[in-house]
Amino acid sequence: MFHASDRVLVAIMNNRRDFKIAQEEGWYRIPKKHAPQSTIEAVVLAFYFTKAFGDEKWSVRYYGAMRGHELAYRRDLFPDEASHPRADEMYYKLQVGPLMQLEQPIPSLRWRRVTFIETSWDRFTAAEEVNDLYASGADGLYVTLKEAGFYPEREYSLRERGVKYIVDMAIPCHSGTVAIMTDDRAAPPHALRNPDVKSVRQAVELMDGPLPVHQTGK
Repeated sequence: MFHASDRVLVAIMNNRRDFKIAQEEGWYRIPKKHAPQSTIEAVVLAFYFTKAFGDEKWSVRYYGAMRGHELAYRRDLFPDEASHPRADEMYYKLQVGPLMQLEQPIPSLRWRRVTFIETSWDRFTAAEEVNDLYASGADGLYVTLKEAGFYPEREYSLRERGVKYIVDMAIPCHSGTVAIMTDDRAAPPHALRNPDVKSVRQAVELMDGPLPVHQTGK
């Protein structure tokens, strides 16, 4: 049905009304000003559930084929909410085919904030957890650290002294977060750059060990 290199956009689904619309009416909306590059290029649209979905929270479970898109004002998408503060904002209205359920959900092993994840069909179908969906030059180190039992978070948002950073990987610990970079992007001063496993292990131990992971959705 899909090819290995087909683009997959994983979008956040944070309320049951929008999920019902996707299921029954076949569309999903993304604010134009926040839309990622693959919004109109993706072949597949998938959804990451937030805490609004109870026992299914923090996992990817449903996806569907993209069938087209159009731009529309929010007031046109929801005529009964004409006085909404964002009524005059422009949205991508993405047309999606019948939603299909993954045989094995893709869980987030720790709670984390997710907005959009741009991935490929082969990664999507092989992913065991959310971090497996990301693709970057950090793949090799990510696999090495995961095999060593650290289960790093990828493309992780950190804020330090009022500055927001997106680091390649992060290992949340009991007394802080070990930030890891594999490129030259700006990063917190304490970030490790292209470390080996030994250096990561030492940094994690200094922060009293990693926070536990769980198998949400398994």
